[in-house]
Amino acid sequence: MQRNYIQTQEDKLPSTNPIKIQESTTSIETTAGQIIRRVFRILFYVHLILITILVIFLIIHGLLSNGHKHHFHPRKWFPPLLTSAASAGIVAFIWQWLTGYNHSTALKAAFWLSPLLTFAVGILLLLIGSAGALAVGVIAVVSALILSLYACWVNPRFEYATQILSVAMAFYPAKTVVLVILSILISTLYSCFLMSGIGGATASRTSLDTLFISVILLSLAGTMHVIKNTLIVTISRVKFLHFACGADMDICAAFHDTIKYCMGSICIGSTLVPILGVIRGSARTLKLIAGDRDEFLFSCADCYAGLASTLISYGNRWGFVYVGVYNKGFVQASTDAWRMFGRAGLETLIDSDLTGSFCFLFGVAGGAICSLISGTWALAIHENQATEVSIYAFLVGYFMKRNSLDVCVCFSVG
Repeated sequence: MQRNYIQTQEDKLPSTNPIKIQESTTSIETTAGQIIRRVFRILFYVHLILITILVIFLIIHGLLSNGHKHHFHPRKWFPPLLTSAASAGIVAFIWQWLTGYNHSTALKAAFWLSPLLTFAVGILLLLIGSAGALAVGVIAVVSALILSLYACWVNPRFEYATQILSVAMAFYPAKTVVLVILSILISTLYSCFLMSGIGGATASRTSLDTLFISVILLSLAGTMHVIKNTLIVTISRVKFLHFACGADMDICAAFHDTIKYCMGSICIGSTLVPILGVIRGSARTLKLIAGDRDEFLFSCADCYAGLASTLISYGNRWGFVYVGVYNKGFVQASTDAWRMFGRAGLETLIDSDLTGSFCFLFGVAGGAICSLISGTWALAIHENQATEVSIYAFLVGYFMKRNSLDVCVCFSVG
């Protein structure tokens, strides 16, 4: 049935898309591109197997080594951290409901609560008092001040951003809520599993402790991005078929097709987009600071901004929509999407869009809530490990809440 829908999509595309955004690349797929996508897909699945083996090994090794090393207390480590993962899922559900029920309130809450909660996390870390906690606490306090200034700066654009959210969330494909709930549950379980591995690495205190923890955190970040982008590709496919062709594709069938045909592109995009997003964000910040000055260093900021603008055309979040709609390779999909925005004169409007900032600040607020819950608990029962627990809880809360909202906001570009 889904093949018939896709065929219908291809037949109707020329008449339903006056911009003709896929004139030259609809069905052209290089062998090199296919190989690269296959390699990334295989690497992702192999990574899941290896990280599972690593975490199980660390848990067992940590429990065995803890028998004669009393610096680690599992009953004081795991409850606060695992509770943060559970609370992240609960807060994600609540904020999803708030965003759907009252877009304006959810938007303003994200922009104003995230600085306050980040400041509270900074104060908590300063109270912990260790060297690492003091460093991270100062960073959190300064970040809270910057976020507050940013919220004041973009305040006039809240009304337009609310209208974008209203349009983005006006239509949900059937069973979307089920898919989002399932993704939150999977993310919660996966986060708890990885946090158990970090606990095992902390308990063993080997020379490779830091390396193992870094690998686990990278796996957490990468897998969360893949889960989020898989849902975006799936929902984009269903929405496009509905609006362009009048066909209602079952979202479970679309999800099956995404897993079967698009995982390589999703893995590539999940790797590129965060990196290029950081580059572009830093470039825009430098350009904003430089202003219209002619000094040499500030002219370098213009060059950096130009490079970032070029790179973003090869890897951007709108590329995932094109992957879902046309089943293209991610780089080609991102390039076509960006060219379409350029032809329509939408690049300036995209730079002024607050939905991306809304999702980011929503994640920061969620991460701060989890950090406060776990950090306060850990500080009360085992101060020595309160710093690590607070930081890990923040990361878990950030990724889980960011993922749950990004799936809904992706409707604005679907």
